[in-house]
Amino acid sequence: MSTWIIDGTKISNEWRLELKARVRKLKQRGITPGLAIILVGDNPASRSFVRLKEKACSDVGIHSELHHFESADQDQLVGLIDQLNTAGHIHGILVQLPLPGHIDPASVVGAVSPTKDIDGLHPLSIGRLATAQETFHPCAPLAITKMLQHEKIPIAGRHVVIIGKSNLIGKPLGTMLVNRDATVTQCQSITEDLFSLTRQADILISAAGKAGFIGREAIKPGALVIDAGMNRGEDGGVCGDVDADDVMGRAGLLTPVPGGIGPLTITMLLHNTVKSATGMF
Repeated sequence: MSTWIIDGTKISNEWRLELKARVRKLKQRGITPGLAIILVGDNPASRSFVRLKEKACSDVGIHSELHHFESADQDQLVGLIDQLNTAGHIHGILVQLPLPGHIDPASVVGAVSPTKDIDGLHPLSIGRLATAQETFHPCAPLAITKMLQHEKIPIAGRHVVIIGKSNLIGKPLGTMLVNRDATVTQCQSITEDLFSLTRQADILISAAGKAGFIGREAIKPGALVIDAGMNRGEDGGVCGDVDADDVMGRAGLLTPVPGGIGPLTITMLLHNTVKSATGMF
């Protein structure tokens, strides 16, 4: 069996061309989509992610502004968010996670106006998602569902197993797939007899955060394997949850890391910002 590798970078570049055209039309109407990014501290990974997001905004013509605090308390962040909530030139507000331990992320994210919650993490956004109403979808789950749609992979009626329960990926992704009539089994890395469940999956999605966690014995022959993990390997390089070499020839489809879901996730951030600027929500 051959394994079909999905080129997330190629798909992302196609979508960004479409977004660039949409932004150009908005600017002709006097609207420049604007994204505010809030970063606290000097976490190297966070700074790297922020640079990628700033560059992506620049590439499609979205205005971005970075509010970087070397240190800050919760009241400072909420005060800034209150200002950005009423700023006419800002359509999306992104709080780069994780935040330092002395700050409650739920309180900070909850301060973002639901109309500018382009990360889809506000309680109202989560509630609307759970009830299948129009809302902003979290970017990584949206990237996964859009990728499946782009590749014309049917979801309805199929058994999807998700490893991971985070608010960023696992929980909202499960809801989004249930809303599209999939049969979803939600797991985590400590689920008892986990691999007996993963071997039943038509579509296996791993966001466990464990390098090389998924090998060929964990998947059903021909399964579609989506690697949503982002880890550092022993050599310091970026790798996913899936041992790609091991599953080759057994998986029917595989998203690589890097170059799979990652670039699509950033593109969905741009998508949600443009969506906000057009007044669609």
